[in-house]
Amino acid sequence: MWTRIPSSSLRVTGADRVDFVHGQMTNNLRAAPTPGLVPCAFLNVRGQIEQFARAYRREQDVYLHLDAGQAGALAARLRRYIIFDQVEVQDVTAELGTVHVWPGAVPSGWQADGGDAQTFSLAGSTVLAGRVNRAGAAGVDLHYLARHEDAVLAALPGTEVPLSELDAARVQAGIPDITRDALTGTLPQEVGLDLTGPLPAISYRKGCYVGQEIMARLEARGNARYHLVRLTGAGPWEAGAEITADGKVVGQAGLHAGSGSVARLRKELADGAGVQVAGQTATVQLIAAHA
Repeated sequence: MWTRIPSSSLRVTGADRVDFVHGQMTNNLRAAPTPGLVPCAFLNVRGQIEQFARAYRREQDVYLHLDAGQAGALAARLRRYIIFDQVEVQDVTAELGTVHVWPGAVPSGWQADGGDAQTFSLAGSTVLAGRVNRAGAAGVDLHYLARHEDAVLAALPGTEVPLSELDAARVQAGIPDITRDALTGTLPQEVGLDLTGPLPAISYRKGCYVGQEIMARLEARGNARYHLVRLTGAGPWEAGAEITADGKVVGQAGLHAGSGSVARLRKELADGAGVQVAGQTATVQLIAAHA
């Protein structure tokens, strides 16, 4: 099975590309192999998420894969920080397409025992692939030239599955989609991006970047007031809908898919607690910490 992923993307080139991108993001790109794949966030000075991306370190560039509509703002941000750095930032959204091949299906050319980022030929086209967990287990994100889309899609295993089904699977697994769940503007530790979260994207030892001081303070004090949970409820509700309990706002819900959504919620709400989302009843399910 495979699903089209609404995407945007940037290509960063130049001699200083790795150090430059590394100095802007929450995770450790310098420590990644070449080729390698690192999930990360780009924060504002208050430590809040502006964009979430997966950064592919390659021989000639750094490829940043983002949700749809995100590349323009990130490109503008990166260009503001270029001073003497030998880097160029190019928006390549229109040139590329992305699908996610679900766990259990293997595209021809992918090496299951290989690295997290791999390049190989599929249907006569060179594709970039990354090991990504979007449904509770690792599948493969496949990035390809848009002009080769028909041939690449015809070579994929199984049939196309709509994005709504992938959303339902990730919600059941407790995996956030920062953009689609309307979780930008929050702290990474509040929405599952910390080291023990379902989508770890922070290094606390990598050195300075925008928002790093806030991240260090949260690590030292361990006092984020919100965390990521699942909500079960018939819905539907919109991503970003307020969650209330006893008449007080206690969080915000993500996109409703399947039987519920992920949500950013105050930590004092216990497992099994009843809450209201957009006037509807929902139940809190805590998400187990990852090793």
